[in-house]
Amino acid sequence: MYQMNRRQAMVAMGTFAVLAGCGSDDDAKKPADNLAANREGAMPGYGAGAQFKAAAPLSFTMLYNNHPFYPIKNDWLFWSELGKRTNVTLQPSVVPLSDYENKRSLVIGAGDAPLIIPKTYPAQETPFVASGAILPVSDYLDLMPNFTEKVAKWNLQADLDTIRQEDGRFYLLPGLHQDHWVDYSLAVRVDILDKHGLAIPQTWEELRTVLKALKAEYPDSYPFSDRWGTLTPGANLLNIVGISYGAPGGWGYGEGVVWEPTTQKFAFTGATEPYRQMLEYLHTLVQEKLLDPESFTQTDDLAIQKLVSGKSFVIGSNAQTLVNEYRPPLEKANPDARLVKIPLPVGPLGPIKYGAGNTRLENGVMISKKARDSKNFVAMMQFIDWLWYSDAGQAFAKWGVEGATHTKDASGRYKLASDVDFVGLNPKAPKHLQKDFGFSNGIFAYGGPTELLQSTFSEEEIAFQKEMNSRKPLPVPPPHPLTDEEREQVTLWQTPLKDHVTQNTLRFILGKRDLGEWGAYVKELEANNMTSLVNMMNGAYERFKQKHG
Repeated sequence: MYQMNRRQAMVAMGTFAVLAGCGSDDDAKKPADNLAANREGAMPGYGAGAQFKAAAPLSFTMLYNNHPFYPIKNDWLFWSELGKRTNVTLQPSVVPLSDYENKRSLVIGAGDAPLIIPKTYPAQETPFVASGAILPVSDYLDLMPNFTEKVAKWNLQADLDTIRQEDGRFYLLPGLHQDHWVDYSLAVRVDILDKHGLAIPQTWEELRTVLKALKAEYPDSYPFSDRWGTLTPGANLLNIVGISYGAPGGWGYGEGVVWEPTTQKFAFTGATEPYRQMLEYLHTLVQEKLLDPESFTQTDDLAIQKLVSGKSFVIGSNAQTLVNEYRPPLEKANPDARLVKIPLPVGPLGPIKYGAGNTRLENGVMISKKARDSKNFVAMMQFIDWLWYSDAGQAFAKWGVEGATHTKDASGRYKLASDVDFVGLNPKAPKHLQKDFGFSNGIFAYGGPTELLQSTFSEEEIAFQKEMNSRKPLPVPPPHPLTDEEREQVTLWQTPLKDHVTQNTLRFILGKRDLGEWGAYVKELEANNMTSLVNMMNGAYERFKQKHG
């Protein structure tokens, strides 16, 4: 396994200084010097690489995103072993995955949020900054030696700058990846391709050619029927195709602006020429009856049912959905079927790799502002640093307990216990790492060294990652944080703009509005304050650059 240098307090403070140098002077503060009343239960001498264990039994509240594939169980080994190792008990406020974002907003707004608020993606924290409901966590990095060490070692300062607010601080502790991690792409029935002498498509245009050939062979089918459209229409499809064109939509829409390196300015994504080209491509697929028009609104279950029944041959996928949700029912319906997640097809930008927001940041943790007044605040920050950011904590959250859920060979490589399955590594095992033990839980297990990330990958997925990692990364967009007043104004502009983009994106793709009306559509966006929004974003970028460098 990949091993980092174990630098204790001295180096932890050194990496902290690196962080301070790339952002606001606020990072350089040492609030811990003023936390004498907040150290109860803290571990003396805690540093990077040390096993955190609270000096007294502690309990912290947290918001818990309950995944339906592995619903929470009180008797998970994760909970009991976490207590043994850290002397900490977590008290989860359980919320269904489908209602998590809404519930999170409600409890924070009402002042009732638990102390630890995980599963928060970069930019999702921004609406809570102005109210003072969440902690400016960048003020407390000296309490987090593992976090600061990884940022310094992996050169993540520019990535972190993207989540700084106008005051130079950041309010989210994001997951940290050593490298970009591309997970979402398309799953394709390669047995059907082989049957008809078709190669796996390497580009989006080659995908169209393959879909046309399948349509000719199966005229009553829609060769491509996608999922993830009920909450955000075209969530994954508009993101992965848009990435390839340089103008992501769907899950990648974000603030609605995209950084253009050639002009060194932000532009409104939904009005750019690359976005129009992406819509034109998808419209062609729909027009030629290659892409199911229900892809943008149908339930996931219906999309999977079409795939399993042979009514479609291509669907959006990530590594876990491929193994957990597609292959088992498909194998039952057709034992000879072979479904493969293909490398992301290449578009006009060429072979690129891309993380969420084009950074190496993952979903992470917000801290309730009231935690700062707790007598156990320092211990809580140490605990978070160990569980989410230390090598040992990340390995524990992912793999569990040696001898119970896994073993390690002489070279340090992990292997699941013979009676435990995860992502199809032991498909006939009676127990499941997530369902029965609580490990590899998306709330706790993400980010970290690439070798750890890939330690649960099948050979098939490692080959996928090798291909994606051979591609060039896009530049990280520069920070452009808004003032409270600007953010309030931008929010008022963004909602109608996003609604207009979403509605017309679907109309253009489905042929309900002619792409010849693109100019009129852009004028409609201008009437909805598009230009004002972009000017404010670019003004914020210039201001931050002048103020913080």
